[in-house]
Amino acid sequence: MTTFVPPTRGDGPLRFAEDIPNTPGQSETIPSSWYTDPARFELERKYVLNPSWQIMCRSEELTETGDHVVWEGHGETIVITRRKDGGLDGFHNVCLHRGARIVRDSGSCARRFKCPWHDWVYDYAGNVVGIPDREDFDQDILNNLKAPQVELAEWGGWVWGVLAGPGVAPPLNEWLGEDILVDLGAYKMEDMYLREKVTWDVDVNWKVVVDAFNEFYHAPALHHIPPQDVKDGREMRIFEFERHSMMVVPLKGALPKLRENPDHQSVAICHYTIFPTSVFNNNPEHLQLFRSVPISHNKTRFETWELWYKSDDQAYLDRTQRHWDHLKIVVGEDVWTWEDVNAASRSSYYKQNFFNDRECKIPFFHNQVNRIINEGVARDSAGN
Repeated sequence: MTTFVPPTRGDGPLRFAEDIPNTPGQSETIPSSWYTDPARFELERKYVLNPSWQIMCRSEELTETGDHVVWEGHGETIVITRRKDGGLDGFHNVCLHRGARIVRDSGSCARRFKCPWHDWVYDYAGNVVGIPDREDFDQDILNNLKAPQVELAEWGGWVWGVLAGPGVAPPLNEWLGEDILVDLGAYKMEDMYLREKVTWDVDVNWKVVVDAFNEFYHAPALHHIPPQDVKDGREMRIFEFERHSMMVVPLKGALPKLRENPDHQSVAICHYTIFPTSVFNNNPEHLQLFRSVPISHNKTRFETWELWYKSDDQAYLDRTQRHWDHLKIVVGEDVWTWEDVNAASRSSYYKQNFFNDRECKIPFFHNQVNRIINEGVARDSAGN
């Protein structure tokens, strides 16, 4: 048996020191309409969600040729498939004949995909390769028919996709940026495996879910953490990158250890917000992905993915299971609060959200969404 050793910072950037400020932000407000307006949600779909890299699934869900995942969110449905050469193909799951969904469920070892309505057949890349009574159609229309493509890439053991298609977003490594590649990459998620996935359907805007895991301010009231953790949590360090952000939270005795050896990965809880829909909650020995999947302006599928390291260290496995069992309760408390957010969302007296300095990751995120929408609208208005 090999004793489990947690990941370390290595040569990565220093994230905790007395001369590193707690927060780069300040108190700020945003309007309630950014959460409640259906028209704004459609703008987010067009300018923010579809053109951005988002996590679709784990690579381990697509190990063999023909393994496929059907992903659905914010009005879109796509198919991701493992090719014979080991690469990935992805296309929009909409039959070019009459607009039906081609593939209903994820599965394994498929050879081709057949629309159940009229038996149109598609290959892994979404090319139309079979049409019953083909001679009855206009042959010019049928020439080179192919479902709209999804750009795909793999990093950290995750499959990432751009629903708007190839070339719309920068390459994935450029999108993530050096800070995320090095800092989040230190956990070597490609060496981890999916222990469990828990899903909730919640009646709130997708950004409420992202907000919930972008601040520590709620922890004393909602999660009833011990007074020492409340005090130590104020020594967090927050970093804002080009589009992403991170937060180092020194709970459960981590603060003295960080002061002796500032290796945040091995002792502290580190949050990584990956724009636009994902937050990683990284404990030294295991981690969670909190994934917000927008459904409509006031409905979201909230996914919690629990990842463990492959190990035969029974002590590691036992304590990680205990911690994960506890964390599921904690996350359930966050979900519970969204019932109150939903209840107040239509109030005529709900006008704005007001954030303190240590909640700065939240307005940083919302201001990016707003900037991208404004730039997209201006670009389209100018005909560019």
